[in-house]
Amino acid sequence: MAPVQPTDDELDTMIRARLALLGIDLDQLPPGSAADPETGAPGRDTALASLRSFMRTTVLPLAGYRFGQDPRLAQQVAPPALYPSIMTAWNR
Repeated sequence: MAPVQPTDDELDTMIRARLALLGIDLDQLPPGSAADPETGAPGRDTALASLRSFMRTTVLPLAGYRFGQDPRLAQQVAPPALYPSIMTAWNR
């Protein structure tokens, strides 16, 4: 089942929440879509539009990707190991 595309408002809420967890406040950007003439910072609407585009074109397709039944890809289902050399020694 393919992931359902979220609305702009849902994406804006998710983006603002994720950025807030990192300590980034989009309200510090100039309002609207015009860039700040002194600093060149993008407008808030422009930044959100760019982040929504990134989410739709990158994150959602990756979330919908599934490995097939190909046994050669079975090893890719496991998450990457923090210390692969130790994992290799344990699996021998």
